Amino acid sequence: MMGIVFDIQKFSVHDGPGIRTSVFLKGCNLSCIWCHNPESIKSKPQLAFESSLCIGCRECEARCDNQAHDFTDGAHRIDFTRCAACGSCVNGCLAEALKIYGKEMSVTQVMDEIVSDRIYYERSGGGVTFTGGEPTMQFDFLMELIRACRGEGLHVCVETNGILNDEKRRRLAETVDLFLIDYKATPSVLHKELTGMGTEEVLKTLAFLEKMERPVILRCPMIQGVNDSENHFAEIRRIRDTYTNIRQVEIMAYHSTGRKKWETLGIPYRLEQLESAAPEQKKRWEEMLRDQKEKQVSLEGHTQ
Repeated sequence: MMGIVFDIQKFSVHDGPGIRTSVFLKGCNLSCIWCHNPESIKSKPQLAFESSLCIGCRECEARCDNQAHDFTDGAHRIDFTRCAACGSCVNGCLAEALKIYGKEMSVTQVMDEIVSDRIYYERSGGGVTFTGGEPTMQFDFLMELIRACRGEGLHVCVETNGILNDEKRRRLAETVDLFLIDYKATPSVLHKELTGMGTEEVLKTLAFLEKMERPVILRCPMIQGVNDSENHFAEIRRIRDTYTNIRQVEIMAYHSTGRKKWETLGIPYRLEQLESAAPEQKKRWEEMLRDQKEKQVSLEGHTQ
């Protein structure tokens, strides 16, 4: 079985317990305005262009059959709607100003990358985390990867936005060790405005995983002036204290490092003027979660 992978990060220490390999699958059912991985949103491979690296050799223009590259007035412009993401221009770019996000890989190829670091998982209590994008958008491929990881005796995490149907919830709950679930905004109407969908399915997923006794880390991306309201923090506290399977709440403070990616993909970015949240701001956000009893629960022998 083949899938589209846009990154594999080894020695990851922020996507579940221990040292992990994070596998990023392409495609997402949301369109968060702050997304720091915009290259993950579309399901197919896509071209990115870093204009500051371009030396104007025009080799890309010569290689492109779709006339996606234009050098009128000496400036290199790309019509991304014409691009077939074939990679011909990338192969000819001496300055490495062009890149394709997304590579077709087999389950075997991905597993070869994963198992090569088995010793680090065993020594640290780590494993594999499947993320994206939204990894469940390639559900059959994801399930085959999970099955292969289970066959190797590896600890499996899945990071998901929680917008799943009943079948996907059930099948994931039967095989996944730990869920990292995003909760992005309150109320549901704001969540829909910022991401494209409401919170109803997210809460259904949390309730189902509690029923199945599957552990969850709740991840809350926080963007200053966008979703960091008192109302939102109150709802996060309510969710944390309602669902007994939530082991921890993580504040994911906004950073602007993804801004450049939007530009390289030719996509307008709505938060162009917003700077990364300062460390002091993240501490204040974390303090807003501590006015009620914190949960200190071990995750399969790992304190989070």
